[in-house]
Amino acid sequence: MSPYRWLAALPLAATLAGSAMAGPLTFAEALDRAQTAVPSLQAASLIADAARASARSAGALPDPKLGLSLENLPVTGPNAGRLGADEMTMARVGLQQDVPNAARRRAAHVEASAAISEAEAMRLAEARRVKLGAALAWIDLAYAERRLAALDHVLRSLAPVWDAQPSAVASGRARPAQALTPVAMRAALEDRRSEQTAAVARARAQLTRWTGEPGPSTAGAAPDFEIDPVALQDGLEDVPALVASRAAIARADAAVGAARAAKRPDLGFEVAYGRRDPRFGDMLTAGVTVSLPLWPGSRQEPQIAARRAEAASARATVEDARRALAAQFEADWADHIMHHDQWHRTVAIVLPAAQQRADLETASYAAGTAGLPDILDAFSALAEAKLTALDREALVARDAARIVLTYGSAQ
Repeated sequence: MSPYRWLAALPLAATLAGSAMAGPLTFAEALDRAQTAVPSLQAASLIADAARASARSAGALPDPKLGLSLENLPVTGPNAGRLGADEMTMARVGLQQDVPNAARRRAAHVEASAAISEAEAMRLAEARRVKLGAALAWIDLAYAERRLAALDHVLRSLAPVWDAQPSAVASGRARPAQALTPVAMRAALEDRRSEQTAAVARARAQLTRWTGEPGPSTAGAAPDFEIDPVALQDGLEDVPALVASRAAIARADAAVGAARAAKRPDLGFEVAYGRRDPRFGDMLTAGVTVSLPLWPGSRQEPQIAARRAEAASARATVEDARRALAAQFEADWADHIMHHDQWHRTVAIVLPAAQQRADLETASYAAGTAGLPDILDAFSALAEAKLTALDREALVARDAARIVLTYGSAQ
């Protein structure tokens, strides 16, 4: 054997070790772990931290400027290149300070505050998305595991019936061609089991994505959310995604204020000290500069118009998001009612009828009035009814989680 062959077993060994370390997660545990394990939520928190850090310097004066220069040095004539030969030659050191107008500085404060609000709202929206993703992944895995267990139970229950088919043919109670029916049915159920095994693997991978747990499984009951559609509809304005959109409006309005402030003059101050030859006196210079926005029509006004258009776009975006959110809530609530009704009819009508049919066919077979194909058909219908009930129950659970975690309060 190649001495490097053991390297191929490392990924499998790591997977097995991770699966051995992983334990079952309850619904609440999955949501809690998702809040600390998902990188996108950490990124959103860091963006909010960055916005708060940037706000500390918003509206502050620019850094002062230090100027060093050598002035009035002769470059022609008899004193060319001589530092102390001309009384006007001096070394100069100066300090400059630009002072933006008060409106520009206030706009910077407002824009920084709006950026914090927007970043925090985006963080809350991302936390809501992460919680919803983890909730749906847990529900999907829980019901995938239950479907797989139900199929295994069906296969075990039908094993004696399949085993009895050859003897039934030998005794003349069944025709030889009927021996093929259970073979095809068993293959179909095995196919369903393979599909469900893959569904479990997919759901497990999704739950790992949200929680960071390797090879997780579920524990405990599925969540039972209480839904108040009126309260949820009244609270749509507080949904984090919509709050983030409104924060973008405040930021756009602050940008309009900053553009308007550019029409006002800014100030600048300068103090300089000039050192000359000791034979001559030193010099002190002090001055003020004022910016002159003399052509606002071609400079400031276009920028103001652009920022106003962006603010109007932000408001239109919020209104569109508000309408889309309201419409999506109505659609989700309608789907939830439909899925709940379908699940209730399956549990209350379809499943009992399938169970009764299986019981009656079993009794008829014992009395010699029914054949094995009749029993197999009845039990196949019972298995299908059980799986349908689980499918519809899963839809109800998913709907409830999506509605509460999308449109409910932040708690």
